[in-house]
Amino acid sequence: MNRSLKLLGIILLCALPAPIFIVIGASFNGGAYIQFPPESVSLRWYLEAFADPRWLDAFLTSFWMAAVTAIITTAVSFLTAYYVLRYAPRIASMLEIAIFSPLFFPHAAMGVALVALIAELGLLGRAPGIILAHLIVVLPFSYRPIYISLRSIDPDLMRAANVLGASEWRALKDIILPMCRSGILTSLLFSGIISFDEVTVTMFLIGPEITTLPVQIFTFIQDRASPVLAAISTISVIVTFLAVLILERVAGLAFFVQRDSSA
Repeated sequence: MNRSLKLLGIILLCALPAPIFIVIGASFNGGAYIQFPPESVSLRWYLEAFADPRWLDAFLTSFWMAAVTAIITTAVSFLTAYYVLRYAPRIASMLEIAIFSPLFFPHAAMGVALVALIAELGLLGRAPGIILAHLIVVLPFSYRPIYISLRSIDPDLMRAANVLGASEWRALKDIILPMCRSGILTSLLFSGIISFDEVTVTMFLIGPEITTLPVQIFTFIQDRASPVLAAISTISVIVTFLAVLILERVAGLAFFVQRDSSA
């Protein structure tokens, strides 16, 4: 039985990343169509991707929007979690349900709802509108690691600092923030990754003057299945993999599976 389960686990570990390896292999195909295994090895499509300003502009747009989204979401998550744990612990469960509510709805339905909201604000087809939508989408993934990180800090440390004469701001800056560093870093990287790769909601909100890399890929593939798509996808996979690797090495991924001991 154990041997069968081990074999099943190995098969799953090999099968899950198989599509990614196929895309990576197809990106080195020298032919004019996406093909695996490649008929010849070439960097032709990578050169074309870097030479086409549309791809570079879309990549840079996705990158800076993901960075802004990650910073804002992490700041909001930290302040919210700190306030709840210190001043309003009774509403922690209800607030967490509200924050996690975007995960309960299909992204297509969220996209339709956000179109109405963002259009009402006059931000449809503009970067601030897309960033606002991304803030809502990534908030659950940002709040959880910060909340768990703050929850693990002994509240007596804050009380001791106050007794010794430290203001709340100084205690927060010198004690809480350094001890919460792993949770903050986890929030920043994971929020940035999700924002960078978000496509379903973003498709409803882009305009003629701005688009993101995932939406650009989706739009391009409807016209022609060029191997340049495989090259762009491979670059996106590498960027995401490096971010996850940094996250695991520096902070670990336990914040996303660890249960709250107070529950």
